Amino acid sequence: MDRNNLYPIFLKTKNLNILIVGGGFVAEEKLTFLLKSSPDAHVLMVAPFFREGTIALAKKGCVTLIKDNYKKAYINGRHMVVATTDIPEVNVQVWADCRAEAKLVNVADNPPYCDFYMGGIVTKGNVKVAISTNGKSPTTAKRLRQFFEDVIPENIDDLVKNLNEYRKTIKGDFEEKVEQLNEFTKGLVEKIK
Repeated sequence: MDRNNLYPIFLKTKNLNILIVGGGFVAEEKLTFLLKSSPDAHVLMVAPFFREGTIALAKKGCVTLIKDNYKKAYINGRHMVVATTDIPEVNVQVWADCRAEAKLVNVADNPPYCDFYMGGIVTKGNVKVAISTNGKSPTTAKRLRQFFEDVIPENIDDLVKNLNEYRKTIKGDFEEKVEQLNEFTKGLVEKIK
């Protein structure tokens, strides 16, 4: 049986510089989901053209658009790169340039050329759930995202904030605090079911 060996992390994209190479539908989709999850992300997009929707979206965030063909110099100062062009040679060149400079890279719809995948994400206040299918089925990730959006209660953020306040009042060592929080929250799973 296959196993998903990816390590999930939550990135503070406000502190990172992200490059998206491409200006078509896939680039716009990647930008849309990135800004939906992280509206304060710092993004540079490079492409010979941009869709009208991309131009409008860029105005809502920290997004810079440069009309140009990809050049290796554009990865300078970038922490993450997403290649979305419809020219495979360009995408592979972006991947090779990133490998040479130790940059994290994702070539859209091409798992062998990805250091990371952009999975399905559910956000409710301070609670965020990320879903990965190991790059094998974005449609399944989308359906799971819709499921979790329905089952996670809207007031989950109130619970998180209350638990944070409660946690500050607990006395004892780390293990005692964990035990008390576990006891306090064990009913949460039954309520969601």
